[in-house]
Amino acid sequence: MGIPLIQQTTIARYILGKKLSGQKRYPLAMMLEPLFQCNLACAGCGKIDQPKEILQKRMSVEQALAAVDECDAPVVSIPGGEPLIHKDLPKIVEGIVARKKFVYLCTNAILMPKHIDEYKPSPYFTWSVHLDGLEKRHDESVCMDGVFDKAVAAIKLALSKGFRVTVNCTLFNSEPPQEVADFFDYAMELGVEGITVSPGYSYQHAPRQDVFLGRSESKQLFRSIFKIGKERKRKWAFNQSALFVDFIAGNQAYQCTPWSNPTYNIFGWQKPCYLLVDEGYAKTYKELMEDTEWEKYGVGINPKCDNCMAHCGFEGTAVDDMFAHPLKALKVSMFGPRTDGPMAPDLPVKYGNRADATAIHIPISSIQRRNSTTGVDANP
Repeated sequence: MGIPLIQQTTIARYILGKKLSGQKRYPLAMMLEPLFQCNLACAGCGKIDQPKEILQKRMSVEQALAAVDECDAPVVSIPGGEPLIHKDLPKIVEGIVARKKFVYLCTNAILMPKHIDEYKPSPYFTWSVHLDGLEKRHDESVCMDGVFDKAVAAIKLALSKGFRVTVNCTLFNSEPPQEVADFFDYAMELGVEGITVSPGYSYQHAPRQDVFLGRSESKQLFRSIFKIGKERKRKWAFNQSALFVDFIAGNQAYQCTPWSNPTYNIFGWQKPCYLLVDEGYAKTYKELMEDTEWEKYGVGINPKCDNCMAHCGFEGTAVDDMFAHPLKALKVSMFGPRTDGPMAPDLPVKYGNRADATAIHIPISSIQRRNSTTGVDANP
């Protein structure tokens, strides 16, 4: 894993304390969104689909730190929008670091050179730079030319100043496995600490819906990528648990644990997770945990969740499994995910009239895209 020992041991102590106390639902990481505004309009983003008056809203430093204290997760991820637009973000980060919580500031890196000296290198602070692939692929995904070069320059600048740096990568459909493997190689050559990778989730409000992966396609894609890595004898460092990586390769049958990664933004505590944006909000973290109908969400339980394999929903499940089965986790960590043979069975579909149904594995070669004009399926 691309996670320093101090962070691994801190999180392990935290989880053991929760388990020993008998607490069944607890946060592993917190998503803190201090604004929705962004300086890009990416094809797969569902977060910037807000009216102008909402995009101009900012969370105060006091609000942000109060939410961090209320939730008490050991890791705080700050996405957006683009967080660096927020003029008080350095104060927010400073306050979280002072609490000895691990901060991942997620950015497209366009504004990093301008603001980097407002932050201090720390074991508790990491720049998480958004890169979806090499130059052509990344610039296509963010819908703007030249962003890849700016992001790479910002990564090199941050590394030269002694900062922790990771890259976060969302994979969409039609990704050539060879190109993704080349990108992972490139990220390691840059010297980043690790890669956070996740299949794209189909936000209801994303401007394009044809870019997202289904579960079967996701598993096939990741198996192909990891197989290339093994053939090259590469040891890519992921900023995620080994069992989550094994899960996206189709080797674990996990249900999501949305409470392990709660989200707080300008509207309050988002129900039930970072990705579902129309389910309402709770005023307090206690209300979120106690009043959210968690049993209504999950793969095979809610149609909105069925294609999700995102790390914010399943990393908590994988970490819990790691504590329950440490030898399995160690084996995957040492040898990597299995890239051939049968996949773990999909979870049964329990909604509608299909209580006994199971999801179907669809070969990647048979997946087709519907033409939005004619309504006729056609090969992509």
